[in-house]
Amino acid sequence: MPSWNPKQYLKFAEERSRPCRDLAARVEVAAPGRIIDLGCGPGNSAEVLSARWPNAAIAGLDSSAAMIEAARAAAPQCEWRTGDIAEWAAGEDRFDVVFSNAALQWVGDHAAVFPQLLARVAEGGALAVQVPGNYQEAQHQLMRKVARGFRLQVREWHTHGLDFYYDALAPHAARLDLWATEYLHVLPNIEGIVEWYKGTGMRPYLDALASEGERERFLAEYLEGLRGIYAPSADGAVLFSFRRIFMVAYPGAGK
Repeated sequence: MPSWNPKQYLKFAEERSRPCRDLAARVEVAAPGRIIDLGCGPGNSAEVLSARWPNAAIAGLDSSAAMIEAARAAAPQCEWRTGDIAEWAAGEDRFDVVFSNAALQWVGDHAAVFPQLLARVAEGGALAVQVPGNYQEAQHQLMRKVARGFRLQVREWHTHGLDFYYDALAPHAARLDLWATEYLHVLPNIEGIVEWYKGTGMRPYLDALASEGERERFLAEYLEGLRGIYAPSADGAVLFSFRRIFMVAYPGAGK
């Protein structure tokens, strides 16, 4: 299974774009000239940014060549770059909006990286970030439990509480907006949850398995565990709750 699969990721394009639209709507920058989308994936978030700011020059950066290829095919008018977010954060070029939708959970050392990202924002601009906030929910605990049965040790994603991000950004921000939203996605069945995580959070586990047979067994055990967590509705649909945390920081002297 490839490390990042644009088609798998985009099976839930609408659900994944909802938090992106909510984040973009809260950014109080009227007419940014340059925007960079960090962890841009296959270009779905850049589409949201183009709709929000049609006159802006948009660049996207992602570590996956497959994702960048898909993004370039979808939006050739944007500038697409393959690269590492943490390395980019340590650079110097500035943008009016530094935007990241569901990507920074894969980057380590948030205490250091988030102030660096804010430093890449031009005067009058904003840093806007959304990351998952459900690492301790039952579906993730189950994933780690199944992984232990396969003796897997992988690099997982991590996020912190909003108080952590306040402490990391407030000393460097003139203004800081923090909030959390719990989205309720209606999936057709419990198998839909497996398909969801195959495109994102389960990816490191599946990559670490040696054969397709092991991957199928991992998925089957995970699905069986989910049946003890989620009860389908009368029509078979599953209400899949997903908490996300948001922050918009405006550069300047902190308090």
